[in-house]
Order: sequence, then structure tokens, then C-alpha cells
Amino acid sequence: MEVAAAIDAMLALAAAPARQERVLAMRAAFEARTGAFSPGDAFFEARSAAFWDDALTRGAFGREIADELSPDARALVEPFARAHRGLFRVEPDAHAFLLVDEWSGAELVAEPSTPGLRDALERASGLVDARVVGAARIVVLPGALFHHADAVAPMRAVVAAARERDLATDEALDALLRMDHAFRTLSRVKPAFAYRKEAL
Repeated sequence: MEVAAAIDAMLALAAAPARQERVLAMRAAFEARTGAFSPGDAFFEARSAAFWDDALTRGAFGREIADELSPDARALVEPFARAHRGLFRVEPDAHAFLLVDEWSGAELVAEPSTPGLRDALERASGLVDARVVGAARIVVLPGALFHHADAVAPMRAVVAAARERDLATDEALDALLRMDHAFRTLSRVKPAFAYRKEAL
């Protein structure tokens, strides 16, 4: 089963009324770590997709619904839970993309999970917070978040500070998402002000 189809199947089960409280709790936890968002925000769709990436990987939500999934979708539950999260520099590489993780140093050749994500990766000029899953091939999950190109230099300074503090991957990258949130929601804020090591 394609990754995108498996995600669709999992989200369909997540929409059940009986799971509303659980989903709201997961979203509240995600927003507490990365910044709140609502339907009126220009970045609502992107942040919503990132939330579901987080729920299915770090949160391993698929394990909670595994018994209700088809065998093909169920086969992706554990690969999702083991997904690699990185802060990637993106370089086109034939039909896929070379992803260079500026946090861990890993280099991966991966395919996007959707055509829309392919288009976005082709235009990426800044760093990308994304999760990749290894199944039959390495695939970028649809909730990748694209930091502004002008933020690259201050982000690298924040990454260096996060390493000095020995922060975990999720802790460091969630902090960068909070900084991205500030950059996008506060008027006339420059990247160097939004992305600061003091905000870690």
C-alpha cells in the first residue's frame, strides 16, 4: 500500500466520534510544543498535516487503531513509529530528492508521498522539517514544514546552540517550529529576531 493511502485510512479511523477526545488531546500537546493554529491561519493546512505526521510517528497513533486497519495499512504502523525526523536541505536527484539532514548529518534519497509535496520540495529554498519512512522505499511524509529561505542562517546558529545543550531531536526541531510560528504570526518580525537561541 502507498504511504499516502495508508495515512488516509488511519485518518479516516481517527475521525470517529469516539476518538475525538483523544485527537483533541494529541493536537493540544502538539500545539503546546510547536505553536497554536486555527482554520483562519494561512498556514492551517500545513500545520494540520504536520500534526498528523507527528501523531502517526512520534505519537505512534497507528498502534491504537491497528486492529481496525487493513493488513496493508497495518504493515506501515511500525515503520511510521520508527520514522526519521530531520531538518533537511533539499537537492533534486533524478526522480527523487537528496535530503541532507543538518541536525543529524544523515543523507537520504527519498520520494515525496504526494504530488503536491513533490512540487513543494522542488521549490524548497530553505530548510525543511520533515519525517521520512522506510518501507519498500524511503518516503517523505506529507506534513513536511518549510522554513523560510531567509531563516537559514539564524536557524543554523540555533541548531549549533541546541547541539551544545545536548537537546534531543524532537526538542530542538519543535523549538524551531515555535520560532517559525512566531515569524509567521507576528507582524514585521525578521527571521533573525524570530529564530534565536534564547528561544530554545
